[in-house]
Amino acid sequence: MSQGSNFVDYVKICCRSGHGGAGSTHLHRDKFTAKGGPDGGDGGRGGHVIVKGNAQLWTLLHLKFRKHVIAGDGESGGSSLRSGKTGRDEILEVPLGTIAKNAETGEVLFEITNDGETKILTDGGRGGLGNWHFKTPTLQTPRFSQPGEEGKEEWNVLELKILADVGLVGFPNAGKSTLLSVVSAAKPEIADYAFTTIVPNLGIVSYRNNRSFVMADIPGIIEGASQGKGLGFRFLRHIERNSVLLFMVPADTTRTIKEEYDILLNELKQYNPELAHKPRVLAVTKSDMLDDELQAEMKKELPAGIPSVFISSVAQKNIDALKDLLWTEINK
Repeated sequence: MSQGSNFVDYVKICCRSGHGGAGSTHLHRDKFTAKGGPDGGDGGRGGHVIVKGNAQLWTLLHLKFRKHVIAGDGESGGSSLRSGKTGRDEILEVPLGTIAKNAETGEVLFEITNDGETKILTDGGRGGLGNWHFKTPTLQTPRFSQPGEEGKEEWNVLELKILADVGLVGFPNAGKSTLLSVVSAAKPEIADYAFTTIVPNLGIVSYRNNRSFVMADIPGIIEGASQGKGLGFRFLRHIERNSVLLFMVPADTTRTIKEEYDILLNELKQYNPELAHKPRVLAVTKSDMLDDELQAEMKKELPAGIPSVFISSVAQKNIDALKDLLWTEINK
């Protein structure tokens, strides 16, 4: 299976909730009671389409080919005040960080952030009331009841935004996948061509005293990504849910480090201005090729006010210092 085939972060589904069951029109009769009055029960509620959070999932792949989700209809009420059976609910399990939207209007309905959390995506029709609800002193034998409410049919979008403590931001070949492979057990594909990473990768980074945090390798951004160039803004949404953004600029960049950092930051601002307010850390990668004198000169060109560190994933240079810096920013 190719790298991108098992990661799905967007699905569009037609959801149809169940119809409510009709209320019963029944008058009680038995061998001891000639006119017992109305005793028609209520109809059952139609089934809901429900979204449920599952911390064991990280993709919407299992929903990719499920275009229609149909919940069960409620059953009609019966005599002796017997209520109809509730329709079967359809439960869609999704990864944490999934947002549900109305496909027609784009309105955000809700977000799933906790394991086991449930939200109703499309609610089922209400069951109709039986005729015993309508008896009055002047209408003691109502011969009518309510029909069940019809279910709804609507197109909805489920969109995944990865939840992680640290999101890696950088141009292609900045060393993001290499860093993730060094500090965690993740095994992202690594090669010397642009856009090696075409899906986000997650890794658990171990820290001191048995503590850990989650790091996400976001596919490379290029200048113009917020307008759809390169891989476009498809994966920029995953940066929105990260607590800290780690900007990665290689030491052998053809621009200055500040210029490359500013371009990356501008692309994030163009996509979502709120991203500019997230805590940021700058890592200058591939610094094993720098001597002390050159590194000192490059430090003068670094953007002001941003915590920074020179690292080398291959040579394991300053990796612990980077972890310390990230842990401090995460827990501010």
